[in-house]
Amino acid sequence: MRPVTDAEREQRFRAIAELVLEPARRYLLRRTDAATADDVLSETLLVCWRRLDELPTVPEETVPWAIVVARNLLANAQRGERRRARVVGKVIALDAPASVVDDVDPDGAADVDLVREALTQLRSEDAELLRLWAWDGLESPQLAIVLGISSNAAAIRLHRAKARLREELLKAKGASGHGWRDGGSTDGRR
Repeated sequence: MRPVTDAEREQRFRAIAELVLEPARRYLLRRTDAATADDVLSETLLVCWRRLDELPTVPEETVPWAIVVARNLLANAQRGERRRARVVGKVIALDAPASVVDDVDPDGAADVDLVREALTQLRSEDAELLRLWAWDGLESPQLAIVLGISSNAAAIRLHRAKARLREELLKAKGASGHGWRDGGSTDGRR
């Protein structure tokens, strides 16, 4: 048996794509919006190309095979969308926009603004480390995994980032005239 040439593979794929394109698109459009359907359809065709040698050779079996692929890819896309929605909900809950915070707790909103401003003054690495610790609830061992460093190094970086944040908050307190809730004086001494 002679090997299949690239031109023959391309010709077979074109024939399969022409065969499955409309049935798979109709299947998807009955289950989702047009944009998602188009995305999933393109992924379905990509799977068909990658697995061309595994596709059924009988045309009557090719369409159902492609629809199974489309169904699985659509399920993955829908799971991904649900995950994104949950993450957005968590972000809003943990880092509510200032207008939401103002409505809920005006006194706390000033503190939130101070913290946000202080975070912008830190190095991006320190700010991200503090967000991972405060918002995501990660401790040194988990931070170490995320950052690709040792647990000890993560603990040290976290300690230093907290100290830098404290310094920035004290600076902000002195500049804004707000009384930061540390019980200390404006120069940082207790």
